[in-house]
Amino acid sequence: MEYVSRAPRAPLDGLIDDLYYLDGAAPYCRLMLPAAPAPLLIVNLGAPFLIRADIAGEAAEYADGCVVATPTRAWEFGYPPWTRSVGVHFKPWGLAPFLPMPTAELCDRPATVEQVWGQSAIAELRDRLALAGTPHEMLMLLEEGLMRRLREREGLELVRRTSSVIAATRGAVAISDLGVAAGVSSTLLAKRFKEVIGVTPKRMARSYRFTAATLAIDVAAPIDWGHVAAEAGYFDQAHFGHEFREFTGLTPTRYVEVRQRFLRDHPGHVLDGWPLPAD
Repeated sequence: MEYVSRAPRAPLDGLIDDLYYLDGAAPYCRLMLPAAPAPLLIVNLGAPFLIRADIAGEAAEYADGCVVATPTRAWEFGYPPWTRSVGVHFKPWGLAPFLPMPTAELCDRPATVEQVWGQSAIAELRDRLALAGTPHEMLMLLEEGLMRRLREREGLELVRRTSSVIAATRGAVAISDLGVAAGVSSTLLAKRFKEVIGVTPKRMARSYRFTAATLAIDVAAPIDWGHVAAEAGYFDQAHFGHEFREFTGLTPTRYVEVRQRFLRDHPGHVLDGWPLPAD
């Protein structure tokens, strides 16, 4: 599988972690993605893929691509036998300036790119991408398309500053202190977070804390789950286990088994990291 990634130029670099190109056969036909503070946009150039936003529900088909706001639970991505796409990994607050609606409307409800930008706009972009000669050219076209759609968003700077504090502390910050430090009420701060990120500051902090704790787990070594929970600031191991099931759809023990399966089956794969094989 070919994967090309690069950071965008200013001012997009304050909103986006990277732009990427993906082409090839996926390691598994279905991958499960745990909840994380990572909005995503995919412009699909191959066969349709499937998304199951609620792993207990039905999967929906996406032909032109998708827009995924910060999820609050695990979600499943189903690949065709061969996939080809370009995409955007946004910073938690970075998706909002490209949306015509509050981000909360997309929370756990992925939209097609057509639903967000319109049929003619996405058709034109996909046609231009299909004619590009190299992944680099495709990412340049994607960046240009994003620049044309960049808009001011009320509350963006407030949410960016506050989210940066949450990220820097890995979620270990008193939410009540965030509004005081920002000079706004907790009610207004929560409202702006819902509009820009799609979730409240408390939910964002939970997501950062869980993500940091889980990604730090060495699945190749014996794991003391009580120690992991305590180091991450959870009240007890039971609380951590409940959070684990909510955010991944798996128990901690099952997560390790699935993580080990990915590493064993596809060592060094470009998608290794957060996605997991779907059970």
